[in-house]
Amino acid sequence: MAPRRVNIGVVGLGRMGKRHVHTLVSRTPRANVVAVCTNLEHELEWARNNQDYKDFEIAVYDKYEDMLNHPSIEAVWVSTSTDVHAIQTKMGVQKGLHVMCEKPLSIHLEESQEVIDIADKHPNLKVMAAFSRRFDASYRDAAKKVLQERMIGKPYMIRAQTCDLLDTTGFFVRYATRNGGIFVDCAIHDIDLTLWYLDNPVPKACWATGTLQHHPELAESNDVDNAVGVVEYWGGKIAYYHCSRTQIHGHDVSTEVSGTEGKISVNLIPRANNVVVNDKRGMTHEVQEEYWQRFEYAFETEAREFIDSILTDGPVPVPLKTGQKVMEIARALQSALWSGEVSRWNEKGDLIESGERKMNGAMNGHAK
Repeated sequence: MAPRRVNIGVVGLGRMGKRHVHTLVSRTPRANVVAVCTNLEHELEWARNNQDYKDFEIAVYDKYEDMLNHPSIEAVWVSTSTDVHAIQTKMGVQKGLHVMCEKPLSIHLEESQEVIDIADKHPNLKVMAAFSRRFDASYRDAAKKVLQERMIGKPYMIRAQTCDLLDTTGFFVRYATRNGGIFVDCAIHDIDLTLWYLDNPVPKACWATGTLQHHPELAESNDVDNAVGVVEYWGGKIAYYHCSRTQIHGHDVSTEVSGTEGKISVNLIPRANNVVVNDKRGMTHEVQEEYWQRFEYAFETEAREFIDSILTDGPVPVPLKTGQKVMEIARALQSALWSGEVSRWNEKGDLIESGERKMNGAMNGHAK
């Protein structure tokens, strides 16, 4: 008897969506992609002419509602822009489908809470926001060393960065108008790692600053292309986040965890491979150009474990409420950046002071 497989539809066929389809088709044995969907004409044309999609009999839809009605579909992979994550996730759950949604669930906390509330009403469905670094082998090894083996004593500080290759095509500027701002888009993974490595600390206060060095057009969206944020957590724990979209050398993501008895670092010197060139310049090596090259296998592990949660009726690897707390901190940092004010939480973790009112005004302009 053939092993049970989960029939999946993928919405969004940009770079991320296409890569998810490839991972699900070629690297996830218990997944079966039955449909894809996009409302962009050039993506539709590409999908309809894709020989692999024809070979695997993957249906191509131009309306999300139609894909949700595809015969035999059981789960949806949401790989669209952030501003439609929540509505597409809710529609999938209301249709009785499992949903894996790219991070974050929404750029608005109220909207992401609506997703959580709807998911809670359907406990038989697996609904998850993707936080891919939790599935990376190096980050998992670091977590084991920090949390289980206690190799660095008591962890108390995180220094993390998400720095992307400078984009000269105009893609990032267009994308930035829909992603909620630099901290929501870039720092969200680093915040998630902080909650993981520091054992779910409660935020106390945060502040941030930023600059525009390569993309002055972002000023119209109240955004920056480089930013630094600091979050103080109750209990003497601290996190420092560096976000950038303008790195010349390549995709540069790293994390340092400091503890009372040492320090652990992940990818402090990024490498594309183990090749080192020795010449008149000295000793040099190449760096990955973008996130997919760095986390390709993490996305594969994430897909397999999400599918396993469906097949075994087990818990999803990352609970939705974790994503909500990550988003709250990211929004508070964004608020601090745009308003110039410090955001504060009480010891219960309730946000009690922020520039949210000013941020909302900025977000209204951001969405126009």
